[in-house]
Amino acid sequence: MIEVRLFATLRENREKIYFLPAQDFHCALDIITYLGIPAEEVTTLLINGFHKKPEDEVKDTDIVALFPPVGGG
Repeated sequence: MIEVRLFATLRENREKIYFLPAQDFHCALDIITYLGIPAEEVTTLLINGFHKKPEDEVKDTDIVALFPPVGGG
């Protein structure tokens, strides 16, 4: 299983955490697409706590965290 954690506005109309079967996903972009999140809305992607790109591989037991743009000032 891959644990996917969504943050801030990415949680709107979605669960906070998903547990997805690893064999169904090759890369983080596959997960983003599956969840119906436009790729441009994900500005920070972590896999097991490390910054990664959407095309980076995901595997069983990974924890994927997705963040939208951060505002403030």
